[in-house]
Amino acid sequence: METRSSERVKKLAHALKRTDKIHLKEAAALLGVSEMTIRRDLGEQPSSVALLGGYIVNDPKSSQRHYFVTDQQTHNVEKKRLLGQLAATLIQPGDTVFFDCGTTMPWIIDAIDNELEFIAICCAVNTFLALKEKPRCKVILNGGEFHADNAIFTPLGQGSVIDNLCPEKAFISAAGIDTEQGVTCFNLNELPMKHQALQRASQKILVADSSKFGKVLPARIGDLALFDMLISDAAAPEALASQLAQADVALRYPTL
Repeated sequence: METRSSERVKKLAHALKRTDKIHLKEAAALLGVSEMTIRRDLGEQPSSVALLGGYIVNDPKSSQRHYFVTDQQTHNVEKKRLLGQLAATLIQPGDTVFFDCGTTMPWIIDAIDNELEFIAICCAVNTFLALKEKPRCKVILNGGEFHADNAIFTPLGQGSVIDNLCPEKAFISAAGIDTEQGVTCFNLNELPMKHQALQRASQKILVADSSKFGKVLPARIGDLALFDMLISDAAAPEALASQLAQADVALRYPTL
């Protein structure tokens, strides 16, 4: 017997036959439920639709043995929300800020005051969709070839948009932070843009929730010393905290 949750997901899939995306608020109104109910529906069961940067879209994944940004969207939501709120407080009026790819970035963007005027540089679809909802934000998308799994664009040729920019801050995402291997992520195609942002930005800010502590993924971003600050949702384990201190990386997390 079909559940109410699966019925709602089926209605969303049917609605997407007429358009390429539906804003989460519109989807909630269409179904007569809360936005959180839709988030829960999409997180509870495999389906042909997914939540990406505040929009309901057709899920691009074709394999379960690889990283897909749509898979990660509903993981560790509360942790990402907490660190997102903290990270957003670092952005000052007039700042130029690089936002990396990954599912943590929309939580940072969502927490930014709508009245704050700033310039944003991004390279991922979910990040771009979140940024364009900020009325006082000037968005610069670093384009190129699109990769459906992690929803990023990689430049074609030698140059990229960020060559001509000097952001005050760069928020860099990671899927693993380890005392031995340093900072890592899933996909090799993310590394060039991360490295370029680290080179250009005045302040390098690593953002990763506490579930990433102690994990090692295939693509190595680099040593902890590349960063000025780590923002997470909780304190780091003793060994990692000690290494952060030795590398002069400030650790910030919410406190009661």
